[in-house]
Amino acid sequence: MPDSSVLWSLDKRGVATVTLNRPEVNNAYDSGLIHGVLSAIDELGKQSLLRVVVLKGNGKHFQAGADLKWINAVRPQSRAENEAVSRATFEAVQRLNGLPIPTVALVQGGCFGGGTGVISACDVVIAADNAMFSITEVRWGLTAAIIIPQLCDAIGVRQVRRYALTGERFGAQEARRIGLVHEVVPLGELESAGAKFVDQLLANGPEAMAETKALAMESSFGGMGVEHEAYTRLVRMHAARRQTAEASEGLASFAEKRAANWDTGRA
Repeated sequence: MPDSSVLWSLDKRGVATVTLNRPEVNNAYDSGLIHGVLSAIDELGKQSLLRVVVLKGNGKHFQAGADLKWINAVRPQSRAENEAVSRATFEAVQRLNGLPIPTVALVQGGCFGGGTGVISACDVVIAADNAMFSITEVRWGLTAAIIIPQLCDAIGVRQVRRYALTGERFGAQEARRIGLVHEVVPLGELESAGAKFVDQLLANGPEAMAETKALAMESSFGGMGVEHEAYTRLVRMHAARRQTAEASEGLASFAEKRAANWDTGRA
Protein backbone atom coordinates (compact mmCIF):
# COMPACT_ATOMS: atom_id res chain seq x y z
CA MET A 1 0.00 0.00 0.00
CA PRO A 2 1.34 3.50 -0.87
CA ASP A 3 0.57 4.82 2.64
CA SER A 4 2.30 1.95 4.42
CA SER A 5 5.18 2.71 6.79
CA VAL A 6 7.30 0.15 4.93
CA LEU A 7 7.13 -0.60 1.20
CA TRP A 8 8.67 -3.57 -0.56
CA SER A 9 8.98 -4.92 -4.08
CA LEU A 10 10.76 -7.83 -5.77
CA ASP A 11 12.10 -7.74 -9.31
CA LYS A 12 12.57 -10.63 -11.72
CA ARG A 13 16.26 -10.99 -10.71
CA GLY A 14 15.28 -11.72 -7.12
CA VAL A 15 16.33 -8.28 -5.86
CA ALA A 16 13.98 -6.94 -3.18
CA THR A 17 13.79 -3.26 -2.32
CA VAL A 18 12.52 -2.46 1.18
CA THR A 19 11.78 1.24 1.73
CA LEU A 20 11.17 2.95 5.06
CA ASN A 21 8.25 5.25 4.27
CA ARG A 22 7.62 7.88 6.95
CA PRO A 23 9.36 10.82 5.23
CA GLU A 24 7.22 13.36 7.08
CA VAL A 25 9.10 12.42 10.29
CA ASN A 26 12.41 11.54 8.61
CA ASN A 27 11.50 7.82 8.77
CA ALA A 28 11.61 7.82 12.58
CA TYR A 29 10.38 4.46 13.80
CA ASP A 30 7.20 3.77 15.71
CA SER A 31 5.21 0.57 16.17
CA GLY A 32 3.84 0.81 12.63
CA LEU A 33 7.29 0.98 11.05
CA ILE A 34 8.69 -1.77 13.30
CA HIS A 35 5.88 -4.15 12.42
CA GLY A 36 6.12 -3.08 8.79
CA VAL A 37 9.75 -4.22 8.71
CA LEU A 38 8.82 -7.52 10.36
CA SER A 39 5.97 -8.04 7.91
CA ALA A 40 8.19 -7.25 4.91
CA ILE A 41 10.79 -9.78 6.10
CA ASP A 42 8.02 -12.38 6.59
CA GLU A 43 6.67 -11.82 3.09
CA LEU A 44 10.08 -11.82 1.45
CA GLY A 45 10.91 -15.06 3.23
CA LYS A 46 8.12 -16.71 1.23
CA GLN A 47 9.71 -15.69 -2.09
CA SER A 48 11.80 -18.52 -3.51
CA LEU A 49 13.35 -16.12 -6.03
CA LEU A 50 14.85 -13.85 -3.36
CA ARG A 51 18.60 -13.20 -3.83
CA VAL A 52 19.40 -9.73 -2.40
CA VAL A 53 17.64 -7.14 -0.22
CA VAL A 54 18.25 -3.42 -0.73
CA LEU A 55 17.18 -1.19 2.20
CA LYS A 56 16.36 2.48 1.61
CA GLY A 57 14.67 5.42 3.30
CA ASN A 58 12.11 7.57 1.50
CA GLY A 59 12.73 11.33 1.40
CA LYS A 60 15.72 13.43 2.45
CA HIS A 61 16.81 11.19 5.32
CA PHE A 62 17.44 7.48 5.72
CA GLN A 63 16.24 6.98 9.30
CA ALA A 64 16.13 9.37 12.25
CA GLY A 65 15.94 6.82 15.07
CA ALA A 66 12.90 6.51 17.32
CA ASP A 67 9.89 8.75 17.02
CA LEU A 68 10.28 10.43 20.41
CA LYS A 69 6.63 11.47 20.57
CA TRP A 70 5.74 7.79 20.25
CA ILE A 71 8.37 6.83 22.85
CA ASN A 72 6.87 9.36 25.27
CA ALA A 73 3.45 7.79 24.75
CA VAL A 74 4.86 4.31 25.41
CA ARG A 75 6.64 5.34 28.64
CA PRO A 76 3.62 5.45 31.02
CA GLN A 77 2.40 2.03 29.93
CA SER A 78 3.14 -1.09 31.98
CA ARG A 79 6.56 -2.68 32.25
CA ALA A 80 5.33 -5.64 30.21
CA GLU A 81 4.07 -3.34 27.45
CA ASN A 82 7.35 -1.43 27.39
CA GLU A 83 9.31 -4.69 27.18
CA ALA A 84 7.09 -5.82 24.30
CA VAL A 85 7.94 -2.63 22.40
CA SER A 86 11.67 -3.10 23.00
CA ARG A 87 11.46 -6.78 22.04
CA ALA A 88 9.73 -5.97 18.74
CA THR A 89 12.31 -3.29 17.97
CA PHE A 90 15.14 -5.68 18.72
CA GLU A 91 13.55 -8.44 16.67
CA ALA A 92 13.21 -6.20 13.61
CA VAL A 93 16.93 -5.34 13.69
CA GLN A 94 18.03 -8.86 14.51
CA ARG A 95 15.93 -10.53 11.84
CA LEU A 96 17.44 -8.16 9.31
CA ASN A 97 20.85 -9.03 10.73
CA GLY A 98 20.24 -12.75 10.41
CA LEU A 99 18.77 -12.90 6.91
CA PRO A 100 20.52 -15.71 4.98
CA ILE A 101 20.79 -13.53 1.88
CA PRO A 102 22.95 -10.40 1.35
CA THR A 103 21.59 -7.02 2.40
CA VAL A 104 22.64 -3.63 1.03
CA ALA A 105 21.74 -0.35 2.78
CA LEU A 106 21.70 2.98 0.90
CA VAL A 107 22.00 5.90 3.32
CA GLN A 108 21.29 9.55 2.61
CA GLY A 109 20.84 12.45 5.02
CA GLY A 110 20.31 11.63 8.67
CA CYS A 111 20.94 8.19 10.16
CA PHE A 112 20.52 8.51 13.91
CA GLY A 113 19.95 6.31 16.95
CA GLY A 114 18.26 3.09 15.89
CA GLY A 115 19.14 3.87 12.27
CA THR A 116 22.80 3.20 13.08
CA GLY A 117 21.78 -0.19 14.45
CA VAL A 118 19.81 -0.95 11.30
CA ILE A 119 22.78 -0.29 9.01
CA SER A 120 25.08 -2.21 11.36
CA ALA A 121 22.81 -5.18 10.72
CA CYS A 122 23.32 -4.95 6.93
CA ASP A 123 26.11 -6.65 4.97
CA VAL A 124 27.03 -3.73 2.70
CA VAL A 125 26.41 -0.07 3.55
CA ILE A 126 26.82 2.74 1.03
CA ALA A 127 26.45 6.33 2.21
CA ALA A 128 25.87 9.49 0.24
CA ASP A 129 28.33 12.27 0.95
CA ASN A 130 25.57 14.25 2.71
CA ALA A 131 24.93 11.49 5.27
CA MET A 132 25.19 12.32 8.98
CA PHE A 133 25.29 9.82 11.82
CA SER A 134 24.82 9.83 15.58
CA ILE A 135 24.11 7.27 18.31
CA THR A 136 21.78 9.72 20.02
CA GLU A 137 20.00 7.85 22.80
CA VAL A 138 21.96 9.25 25.77
CA ARG A 139 20.99 12.77 24.76
CA TRP A 140 17.42 11.96 25.77
CA GLY A 141 18.27 9.92 28.88
CA LEU A 142 17.81 6.63 26.99
CA THR A 143 20.25 3.88 26.00
CA ALA A 144 21.02 2.09 22.74
CA ALA A 145 20.97 -1.26 24.59
CA ILE A 146 19.32 -3.37 21.90
CA ILE A 147 21.64 -2.20 19.09
CA ILE A 148 24.91 -2.15 21.05
CA PRO A 149 25.82 -5.71 19.90
CA GLN A 150 25.41 -4.84 16.22
CA LEU A 151 27.30 -1.57 16.67
CA CYS A 152 30.17 -3.36 18.44
CA ASP A 153 30.36 -5.81 15.54
CA ALA A 154 30.39 -2.97 13.01
CA ILE A 155 32.72 -0.39 14.56
CA GLY A 156 34.27 -2.08 17.61
CA VAL A 157 33.90 -1.46 21.32
CA ARG A 158 36.37 1.44 21.35
CA GLN A 159 34.37 3.49 18.85
CA VAL A 160 31.07 2.60 20.53
CA ARG A 161 32.49 3.87 23.82
CA ARG A 162 33.11 7.21 22.17
CA TYR A 163 30.10 7.73 19.95
CA ALA A 164 27.41 6.10 22.11
CA LEU A 165 28.58 8.15 25.11
CA THR A 166 29.01 11.53 23.42
CA GLY A 167 26.00 11.30 21.13
CA GLU A 168 27.96 13.54 18.76
CA ARG A 169 27.22 13.79 15.06
CA PHE A 170 29.74 12.69 12.48
CA GLY A 171 29.84 12.68 8.72
CA ALA A 172 30.04 10.05 6.04
CA GLN A 173 33.84 9.98 5.77
CA GLU A 174 34.22 9.45 9.52
CA ALA A 175 31.57 6.73 9.33
CA ARG A 176 33.66 5.05 6.66
CA ARG A 177 36.87 5.44 8.68
CA ILE A 178 35.40 3.66 11.71
CA GLY A 179 33.68 0.96 9.64
CA LEU A 180 30.03 1.95 9.99
CA VAL A 181 29.77 2.33 6.21
CA HIS A 182 31.81 0.70 3.44
CA GLU A 183 31.65 3.30 0.67
CA VAL A 184 30.89 7.02 0.35
CA VAL A 185 29.62 8.39 -2.97
CA PRO A 186 28.04 11.63 -4.20
CA LEU A 187 24.33 11.78 -3.42
CA GLY A 188 23.43 11.62 -7.09
CA GLU A 189 25.37 8.36 -7.48
CA LEU A 190 23.92 6.51 -4.49
CA GLU A 191 21.46 4.40 -6.49
CA SER A 192 24.00 3.49 -9.19
CA ALA A 193 26.61 2.56 -6.56
CA GLY A 194 24.05 0.30 -4.91
CA ALA A 195 23.24 -1.28 -8.27
CA LYS A 196 26.93 -2.16 -8.82
CA PHE A 197 27.09 -4.00 -5.51
CA VAL A 198 23.85 -5.81 -6.29
CA ASP A 199 25.32 -6.98 -9.61
CA GLN A 200 28.41 -8.26 -7.80
CA LEU A 201 26.27 -10.17 -5.32
CA LEU A 202 24.07 -11.67 -8.03
CA ALA A 203 27.18 -13.07 -9.72
CA ASN A 204 27.93 -15.25 -6.67
CA GLY A 205 26.57 -18.62 -5.57
CA PRO A 206 23.51 -18.07 -3.32
CA GLU A 207 24.20 -21.08 -1.11
CA ALA A 208 27.89 -20.21 -0.82
CA MET A 209 27.01 -16.67 0.27
CA ALA A 210 24.48 -17.92 2.81
CA GLU A 211 27.05 -20.30 4.30
CA THR A 212 29.74 -17.61 4.33
CA LYS A 213 27.43 -15.19 6.12
CA ALA A 214 26.42 -17.83 8.67
CA LEU A 215 30.07 -18.60 9.39
CA ALA A 216 30.87 -14.92 9.88
CA MET A 217 27.90 -14.55 12.23
CA GLU A 218 29.02 -17.46 14.41
CA SER A 219 31.76 -15.32 15.94
CA SER A 220 29.50 -12.29 16.31
CA PHE A 221 27.81 -11.16 19.53
CA GLY A 222 25.28 -9.40 17.33
CA GLY A 223 24.59 -12.69 15.58
CA MET A 224 23.22 -14.50 18.62
CA GLY A 225 19.63 -15.67 18.38
CA VAL A 226 16.68 -13.70 19.75
CA GLU A 227 16.17 -16.36 22.41
CA HIS A 228 19.63 -15.86 23.93
CA GLU A 229 19.54 -14.80 27.60
CA ALA A 230 21.89 -11.88 26.92
CA TYR A 231 19.30 -10.36 24.61
CA THR A 232 16.53 -10.86 27.14
CA ARG A 233 18.61 -8.77 29.51
CA LEU A 234 19.20 -6.06 26.88
CA VAL A 235 15.49 -5.85 26.09
CA ARG A 236 14.64 -5.45 29.78
CA MET A 237 17.31 -2.78 30.25
CA HIS A 238 16.16 -0.92 27.14
CA ALA A 239 12.55 -0.88 28.34
CA ALA A 240 13.36 -0.03 31.96
CA ARG A 241 15.55 2.93 30.99
CA ARG A 242 12.62 4.41 29.03
CA GLN A 243 10.57 4.59 32.24
CA THR A 244 13.15 6.42 34.38
CA ALA A 245 12.90 10.00 35.64
CA GLU A 246 16.00 10.80 33.59
CA ALA A 247 14.32 9.65 30.38
CA SER A 248 11.23 11.65 31.32
CA GLU A 249 13.34 14.79 31.57
CA GLY A 250 15.26 14.03 28.40
CA LEU A 251 12.10 13.50 26.36
CA ALA A 252 10.53 16.61 27.87
CA SER A 253 13.59 18.63 26.81
CA PHE A 254 13.12 17.36 23.25
CA ALA A 255 9.43 18.26 23.21
CA GLU A 256 10.06 21.68 24.72
CA LYS A 257 13.16 22.37 22.56
CA ARG A 258 15.42 23.12 25.52
CA ALA A 259 18.52 21.75 27.20
CA ALA A 260 17.84 18.91 29.63
CA ASN A 261 18.17 19.54 33.36
CA TRP A 262 19.73 16.28 34.47
CA ASP A 263 19.55 17.25 38.14
CA THR A 264 15.77 17.35 37.74
CA GLY A 265 15.95 14.02 35.95
CA ARG A 266 17.58 12.41 39.00
CA ALA A 267 14.94 13.71 41.39
